[in-house]
Amino acid sequence: MAQQLAREGADALMLSPAHAMFSADPAACSPYGPSNRLFLNAAYAAPADVLGEDAVRAAMRSLGPVDWAALDAPDRIDWPRAAAVRMRLLRRLHAALPRLGEGVRRDYRCFVAGEGQPLKDHAVFECLQADPAIAADERGRPLPWTRWGACWRDARAPGVRAYARAHAREVDFHCFLQWLAAASLRGAHHAARGAGMRIGLMADLAVGTSPAGSQAWSQAGHLLEGVSIGAPPDLYSPLGQNWHLTAFSPHALRAGAQEPFLAVLRAGLAHVGGLRIDHVAGFERIWVIPEGAGAAEGAYLRMPARELLALTALEAWRRQALVVGENLGTVPAGLDAALERNGILGMDVLWFMRQPAPRRAPAPFLPASHWPPAAAAMATTHDLPTLAGWWQGVDIDQREQARLLGPGETASALRLRRAQERAQLWTCVAGPGAAAAPPRRAPIAAMLGFVAAAPCPLVLTTLEDLAGVLEAPNVPGTVDEFPNWRRRLPEDAARACVSPAWRERLDAIRRARGPGRAPTPT
Repeated sequence: MAQQLAREGADALMLSPAHAMFSADPAACSPYGPSNRLFLNAAYAAPADVLGEDAVRAAMRSLGPVDWAALDAPDRIDWPRAAAVRMRLLRRLHAALPRLGEGVRRDYRCFVAGEGQPLKDHAVFECLQADPAIAADERGRPLPWTRWGACWRDARAPGVRAYARAHAREVDFHCFLQWLAAASLRGAHHAARGAGMRIGLMADLAVGTSPAGSQAWSQAGHLLEGVSIGAPPDLYSPLGQNWHLTAFSPHALRAGAQEPFLAVLRAGLAHVGGLRIDHVAGFERIWVIPEGAGAAEGAYLRMPARELLALTALEAWRRQALVVGENLGTVPAGLDAALERNGILGMDVLWFMRQPAPRRAPAPFLPASHWPPAAAAMATTHDLPTLAGWWQGVDIDQREQARLLGPGETASALRLRRAQERAQLWTCVAGPGAAAAPPRRAPIAAMLGFVAAAPCPLVLTTLEDLAGVLEAPNVPGTVDEFPNWRRRLPEDAARACVSPAWRERLDAIRRARGPGRAPTPT
């Protein structure tokens, strides 16, 4: 995919977070609710790129009959089913490791030694969570570690150390998975750079970790307890948001000279050319919600912003990497200026680029030429409607269906307002010579060209908008109401790049960037 996009002129391919998830509970698939931000999602490992195609073919044959095509056929990913097959394959490869050559084994040993105790802790957690005698409820479902027996809740307890020794091969398997994932990500980034991308792959650093994950289990003293982080009410989430995540304690960061944060930051930058930091306002303050309280009942907790931003700038400079901070939502005064001082790009998102307007009137869209330049220009994000979905009001339908409308809001009033906004955006995008009435279908190419004309050094376009799909990957404030993080693109993205629809949209972006300007990253 990166190589194909590089041929189209892109300089970067940004990923959703690829942090380590829960091998024993693959249905927990939101990349923004990771188990551990120090490590990677083993399900994304590409073993053929690391161990060779012959080794993988042999392991696949040893599995017996598997309908591989059926796993990719549905329009929604069946994470548990796919993960089960993937883990069987990876176990066969782990068993074959002694036969794969001294060079491979040496690379693996160096990786394990370099990652040290944090890797072992994560691997032991994965083993414990998969052990039904320790971490399963009466129905066989994985239990959070806070509900395990007392002897298993402390990563340094004698019983845990004894368990690790007794299950050394299984612990080694989970270390092996991390080695494969890291080598795969590094290889994909090098392929992107080799194909001509000036940035290559960009990773995404989630704002926090699951309180039920391996990082919270092994580094409990670094993280907040008894509260969840989220966001206060705003225009798009009038009820507020509870992300059910934990984050670093500011006192623990100060006591540890910011080392816990540095470890996560370095892990995020380890194998890529850039990093997007989710909810970078959390460097300044985080919205904490007491257990059992509503999202609107939280309060702000101040964080050591100056130190966190300076360390981010230093690490980015050391690695010659680009950093983008998601500065959306309720942002503290002075944050944007602080990001710019530290060389961190903010985010200019089409839906929020508005001019002042009377309180009850739709705010007109700001011409792209007036967008703040110290940012990445974007049409949308994973939490906001796609271009086609916004045009048709799919996001309004979803909020109504999930009962996420705020006090005094009605779906009919929101649809009427959207019609006004659609007309305003059409006038802004199409210019003075365009037809007065906006088209029925979203003019995706024109909208992408409008965003790409912003005076920003970086333009990011979602694959969903290039594919013209209606639904975003995620609907904030929902868990099971929609297939969040399970939707597939309607076609293979690498091949779709040369289709007429994608070609029209990519051409519009290229034209808008103009001669002499940097090619548009995607």
